[in-house]
Amino acid sequence: MRILGLFVALLVIVGCSEPQKPTQLEHIYHTKTLRVGTLAGASNYYQGVQGEQGFEYELAQDFADYMGVELDIVPFFSLNDMFQRLDNGSLDLIASGIGYSTQRAQQYRFGPSYRTISQKLVYKQGRKRPRSFDDIDGNLTVLARSSHSQTLYKMQKKYPNLSWTETDELDEAELLQAIIDGDIDYSIADSHTLSLFRRYHPNLSIGFSVTQNDPIAWVMRQDNDDSLYALMIEFFGDVKQNNRLYALEEKYFGHVRHFNYVNTLAFIEAVADTLPRYAPWFKEYAQELDWRLLAALSYQESMWDPKAKSPTGVRGIMMLTLPTAKQVGVTNRLKPEQNIDGGAKYLRYLIERVPDRIPQPDRTWFALASYNVGWGHVNDARILTERDGADPDKWADVKKYLPLLVKKRYYRTTKYGYARGDVAVTYVDNIRRYYDTLVWLDENQALDVTQASATEESAGMP
Repeated sequence: MRILGLFVALLVIVGCSEPQKPTQLEHIYHTKTLRVGTLAGASNYYQGVQGEQGFEYELAQDFADYMGVELDIVPFFSLNDMFQRLDNGSLDLIASGIGYSTQRAQQYRFGPSYRTISQKLVYKQGRKRPRSFDDIDGNLTVLARSSHSQTLYKMQKKYPNLSWTETDELDEAELLQAIIDGDIDYSIADSHTLSLFRRYHPNLSIGFSVTQNDPIAWVMRQDNDDSLYALMIEFFGDVKQNNRLYALEEKYFGHVRHFNYVNTLAFIEAVADTLPRYAPWFKEYAQELDWRLLAALSYQESMWDPKAKSPTGVRGIMMLTLPTAKQVGVTNRLKPEQNIDGGAKYLRYLIERVPDRIPQPDRTWFALASYNVGWGHVNDARILTERDGADPDKWADVKKYLPLLVKKRYYRTTKYGYARGDVAVTYVDNIRRYYDTLVWLDENQALDVTQASATEESAGMP
């Protein structure tokens, strides 16, 4: 009877107690939705040629897929607004390349670090280069509530005269554009954002590194709920182990790690001065290809010079070999219209040679490498990649093995032998940079290619 009485009392207590609040993870599974906030921009989230794109967007989508729920990505233009939405529970997490700081860690919980960046003091080319905060002689403006702002407060201890303005009216790209336009003198930018922006604004220069190797992580509310955090640790362990994180890094930033001021400036000038002559033909003969990709390929090959010639006899604006020209029906490689038509046909042919199982954009990167070094050598590199346990269908993996084709101990085991695979990797990276620049200029109405195509005579043809 005593045991029965205790059992009844326990039932009464349990019955009278309030229902336990569901954990954050339980709420996500109940709604079947993961709500993620991010700052809109080239390094996080944007609407691209192939729909929604961006490093943080794809990584967040992977996490939602890992959980088996839908992703609700919410783009913001203000850090304040984004953190307020996280505070009031409208977001589950922020995935926006946020740098870890002890100050922010007192208010929010950081997930595992998955990248490192550095903060750079930036200014417009032509102004005297500042080498420390003591050299700043103008307006320094940064994003409000950003890691840049927090860094400046720390630096103020060493530089007591340091002053700056914070804004919540501009986003990252607009702040950098304000330097180009002369509206502000200096700002601080993250290294990955800066590398993307300088593709089309090479006059944005780096004064000095403000920080080095800052860890980047996703941000959550600071509470006693460990459910989502625990799953996040598992997820990042997986994407690091299976190289998915590396593949995303390569996709969005691999081709912009190295910046060449002279080369980039020359390309921007050629876009304004030379491209309008040939753009109508790029558009006409690209067909299902993106004409801007075809134009980028052509610039890498000849710098849009219809008379271009290599020591090996490759000729024309698309630099076709004589056998390739015959294959695609080009009778005069010095005629730019014919050459562009032939180059487009050849690129389409190379894309078709890539195995159907390889999706875009990797399919195009393999084809571009083949345009430079030949599909046989690219396939040799894919075989080396597979032998080593990496993925032969991912450009991010294969580009690590292509340079090995210059080493005898590797190329002697391949079907087609020696090849300058290192040159092919640089070749593809360059085209990707040129293409990104053309897309950005086009989408921002800064690409004027309305001029009619040149006649053979006006193009200087015999």
